[in-house]
Amino acid sequence: MAEPRRAAGADAGDLKGARILIIEARFYEDIADALLKGAVQALEQAGAANERISVPGSLEVAPAIAIALDAAERAGKPYEGVVALGCVIRGETLHFEIVSQESARALLDLSVARRIPIGNGILTVDTDAQAFARARPEEMDKGGDAARAALALVRLKRSLGKG
Repeated sequence: MAEPRRAAGADAGDLKGARILIIEARFYEDIADALLKGAVQALEQAGAANERISVPGSLEVAPAIAIALDAAERAGKPYEGVVALGCVIRGETLHFEIVSQESARALLDLSVARRIPIGNGILTVDTDAQAFARARPEEMDKGGDAARAALALVRLKRSLGKG
């Protein structure tokens, strides 16, 4: 199997001071903690500041982002990017498909409509073991990957003059 490719240069100093929002779904507490640890490490490594908001589940992530973006704009402290974290584990019903597809769709729609970089770190897995392997920073580090993806887009936006 091919090794995952990490976002190139997402830890470069030109991201110092970037204001990044982390929205995390806490439905699976231990998995959420691991995802958050990886995301925060990646943001700190890049010199980006971060604020965190917790929500109950993955479907609440996109609305929380929209609410927080509006509040930050009104306060004159806009975010440059967002990291969305959560986990959806397959069960015995169609709920998995609905939550995984709709949370991903909502994040992409929000990112494009608002021109805000969003790193999608919402895991969609079959088992707890898969979730933990993907969430732990010392394993697959998907929280860190989501942060690095958001930072790569922040860098792009900055390089293009905030489009």
